[in-house]
Amino acid sequence: MSRAALLVLSDGRFPAGGHAHSGGAEPAVAEGRVHDADSLADFCRGRLHTAGLTAAALAAAAAHGIDPLVLDEAADARTPSPALRATARKLGRQMMRAARATWPSPELDALARARPHGAHQPVVLGLTARSAGLDPEDAAHWTAYDTVSGPATAVVRLLSLDPFHATAVLARLAPEVDRVAAQAAEAARQGVDALPAASAPLLDITAEAHAAWPVRLFAS
Repeated sequence: MSRAALLVLSDGRFPAGGHAHSGGAEPAVAEGRVHDADSLADFCRGRLHTAGLTAAALAAAAAHGIDPLVLDEAADARTPSPALRATARKLGRQMMRAARATWPSPELDALARARPHGAHQPVVLGLTARSAGLDPEDAAHWTAYDTVSGPATAVVRLLSLDPFHATAVLARLAPEVDRVAAQAAEAARQGVDALPAASAPLLDITAEAHAAWPVRLFAS
């Protein structure tokens, strides 16, 4: 197993398309719920323990070898917002392109054929981790971290927040990312029915509203 592969995947310069998405931060900023480093930390913590936990478990399950098509259906069932389902598949399609170019594998090829318009991003993340020789815990860590690093990076642009302060938020959240990743990996070992379906209704509601904005900086 190559731990360096995990660094490549989690590098913000990996061309997976995440830079164009705020993870719900843009509407949160517009509504005044995120306005400084402390409120960013609150937002990221809430996202981590809901959408982040669910995504990390799906990724760990894919890395564990559970049928990605079954997991893709499970991801649909855990994503009530049509806007977020569309975003997850768009990000999954972009991740698939990057993954197949970087770590070609028959499993990635099979999923790409079965889901030509994109599988859910966490499922592709997990299968990518598997193709890169990483284990389910690595996949869970990568995915959990991605659910908070994306909004933190977006808020730097949206609020002109000091990037040092945004990075400090991520550093303070690191122990919680570890705990969420461990919880997600343990659930993945118990099969699809044990995967969490943590709810974040406000993220769902604001995603639907954001999708209808005539002008926006981020795609989601």
